[in-house]
Amino acid sequence: MVSNSKNRMSTEPTSAPSTEAAAPETAAPARQPRQFNRGGQNRGPGGPRRDGQRRDNRDQSAPSDGPQMIEKVVFINRCAKVVKGGRRFSFAALAVVGDGKGKIGIGYGKANEVPDAIKKGTANAHKHMVNVKLKGDTIPHDVLGVADGGKVLLKPATTGTGLIAGGGVRAVLEAAGVKNVLTKSMGSNNHIAVVHATLNGLLQLRLADDISAVRK
Repeated sequence: MVSNSKNRMSTEPTSAPSTEAAAPETAAPARQPRQFNRGGQNRGPGGPRRDGQRRDNRDQSAPSDGPQMIEKVVFINRCAKVVKGGRRFSFAALAVVGDGKGKIGIGYGKANEVPDAIKKGTANAHKHMVNVKLKGDTIPHDVLGVADGGKVLLKPATTGTGLIAGGGVRAVLEAAGVKNVLTKSMGSNNHIAVVHATLNGLLQLRLADDISAVRK
């Protein structure tokens, strides 16, 4: 029994040691540091233009076309219409537009929403702009403007007095470019009447050269 077990053990093949050498692992290439070009030179499509201009072909240093307009909303009126389902609101906006150099316009717009009413009123004011005569930053002489029930008295003032006015009168004078003036509203308090009375007074202004030219 012992000899058979020895023979059986001797006939079993023994695992020979591997003579093949392990293949060396290929080293991964070193990662190059990312280059940042903050100067903007030789960059790809995402970089700034070499000619120094914007992609949208706009030059920031170029002045905008036309004079800067002054737009003011004097009053917004809300009107309610009662229907079977409830109330329907509409809005009306009174706007004043001027360039601050003697050019001014008044507009009135109506719409179902406030922004649309303001937009219509401003556009209407741009269409009805007129020129008024100013003497520097004030008016040349006293004047009384009348429109409907509104009456507005305008008096010139020396530099440093300021714009002594309020409500629609102030909005009109600021848009026209008047900085020193004394005013008094002596009629109706309706915004439309006051604004048009102020414009009526400004349209009556005459400079000394204009008066002398008429007298010749």
